[in-house]
Amino acid sequence: MRRLLLFWGSTVGKKVVMAVTGIVLVGFVIGHMLGNLQMFRDAEAMNNYAAFLKSTGGLLWVARAGLLTAAVLHIIAAVQLTLINRAARPTAYVRRDPQVATFASRTLRWGGVILAVFIVYHLGHFTTGTFHPAFSHRDVYGNVIIGFRSVWVALFYVIAMASLGLHLFHGVWAGVRTLGLQQRSEVPIQRTVALWVAIVVWAGFTMIPVAVLLGVLN
Repeated sequence: MRRLLLFWGSTVGKKVVMAVTGIVLVGFVIGHMLGNLQMFRDAEAMNNYAAFLKSTGGLLWVARAGLLTAAVLHIIAAVQLTLINRAARPTAYVRRDPQVATFASRTLRWGGVILAVFIVYHLGHFTTGTFHPAFSHRDVYGNVIIGFRSVWVALFYVIAMASLGLHLFHGVWAGVRTLGLQQRSEVPIQRTVALWVAIVVWAGFTMIPVAVLLGVLN
């Protein structure tokens, strides 16, 4: 236990925790996106998919607990690393001239805040129905259609998915580097993979609220 606490207390340990939990969350996000694309088949396919997940019973709750733990550790490590970095440089740079940092890395913290708010809203919107105007536990397809008929709700989801895409682009690449899995190269393949993961996930999630607003899904 003492070794774990010492590991967690170091900046290297926090970065490793962020990388490992990030990989877990990326795997979930990709699987969740693929499941949600059942919306483009028909209502029966989507509702059957949701019913299958619920039929797993205890396994579903174990998965949820694991994902929640990963998300909490990821957020705590990110916040603590930010505070450590600020404490190390209490005076900000007079001038910032980002030559290596990408837009994704420079907006990572704000994107993380947006995603944290989105997760709370998303769970209340499509899991508990707290924020949904006509929630049904049996008609997941209908929940999505009704939920995204609001332009403001759909817009919020689009913005959140843009933040997710940027987060994934930087996070996947940075995580690979943190775990020492990246080979030296002027054009590392890991960065290309991170870019495509970000694009596919962003497109897969974003097309659903957009399709509802355009009447493609109804």
